[in-house]
Amino acid sequence: MKTDAFWKICALIGAVVFAACGPGVPPGSQQPDGKDAAPSNPAPVPAHTTAATPAVAPEGTSPPVSTPHPQQVPTWPDIVLVETLSGLRNPVDLAHARDDSGRIYVVEQRGLVQAFDGGAIGQSPFMDIRDRVNCCGEMGLLGIAFPTDFSSSRALYVNYTTTVPGRLHTRVSRFRLLPDVHQVDPDTEEILLQFHQPWRNHNGGQIAFGPDGYLWIGTGDGGSAADPQDNGQRGQTLLGKLLRIDVSPASDAPYSIPEDNPFVGNDQFLDEIWAYGLRNPWRFSFDRETGDLYIADVGQNAWEEVNFQPADSSGGENYGWRIMEGLHCFNPSSGCPTTGLTMPVAEYDRISGLSITGGYVYRGQDHPSLRGIYFYADYVTGNIWGLKQVNGVWESELLLDSPYNVSSFGEDEAGNLYLVDYSGTIFQIQAAGQD
Repeated sequence: MKTDAFWKICALIGAVVFAACGPGVPPGSQQPDGKDAAPSNPAPVPAHTTAATPAVAPEGTSPPVSTPHPQQVPTWPDIVLVETLSGLRNPVDLAHARDDSGRIYVVEQRGLVQAFDGGAIGQSPFMDIRDRVNCCGEMGLLGIAFPTDFSSSRALYVNYTTTVPGRLHTRVSRFRLLPDVHQVDPDTEEILLQFHQPWRNHNGGQIAFGPDGYLWIGTGDGGSAADPQDNGQRGQTLLGKLLRIDVSPASDAPYSIPEDNPFVGNDQFLDEIWAYGLRNPWRFSFDRETGDLYIADVGQNAWEEVNFQPADSSGGENYGWRIMEGLHCFNPSSGCPTTGLTMPVAEYDRISGLSITGGYVYRGQDHPSLRGIYFYADYVTGNIWGLKQVNGVWESELLLDSPYNVSSFGEDEAGNLYLVDYSGTIFQIQAAGQD
């Protein structure tokens, strides 16, 4: 939970993390006017307390969809965090390269990526683009993704904020490795997407290759407070969206639009958009077994939420922001129009936390009691929850009240699940005792 020391540090760096206090902290819902600032001492939540989850969607909305492969776990497991890597500076993402190497890559917000092989860090950074990254607060190098052909293409993708010129932009770029060296050549940058950020917060930053082989990109609403430009609902901006692009086009273009993107040919929406109505999706992930998609969206000042998209979705979902925050009307504050909105499958209030960090569904082999559980956390309070379906009904359970600022989660090739502490340590999530 929060301590006096934590808040003193926050005051020194003069930002607010996500919806509460922030850096030098990873992107979330910091508001320059302080409207997202939370009570200074939220009450602790007892372990194994079920978080608020929707039982019935508001009238006219799309109810939470049952996953095609509901996971039946009879009881909630006890979990422990085992320190695995340390010595990092403000880590905000963790990934693997799908190349059977066993390496783990950790993104540092200032513009570095560190590679770990067998738990040992490389002598030099795997990637160094500090010369073009605008950091920190909610800005910086925010995400990394490796394609399935990384071993042969030696190409990878990153999402970061930069100044072009004098104006803040989000940039999604492709880089390639140096010849015969396992290290990124910073001079090989190919800019795929670049768009203006009107404020310095709510930059999103997650990128990932989906089961379909396309690159998915999560973008925030552009910042300030309460989405004053209504970017979450506007179809002619990339802000507040989930994007889907093909980074291996046959032409010389940096990317192409998949033909089955839901708004192709719709003049009201940009073709890159897959879904909209997001405030600041701080981590989305695909279930590596089912292909289902989980999106954690940071709230304004009352509710944090988890959204779910089944693998067979054809896209076009409207997740509600800024009409709604979680399951609750936001603009207007009551009687909001909800027809056609897709409701979150879990939410929590300011007693439980202030800034959600999305994780992954555990699919590793070492801890059977964790299989099928989606893990997520709160950056400020350190609470870690599990989410699953039981007989078609979503249930969320508080599994651990940790002392960490959880900036991200990540998987390795074997499906082991890791928690990223912004102070510089990586922990593996394991079942307590023997499964």
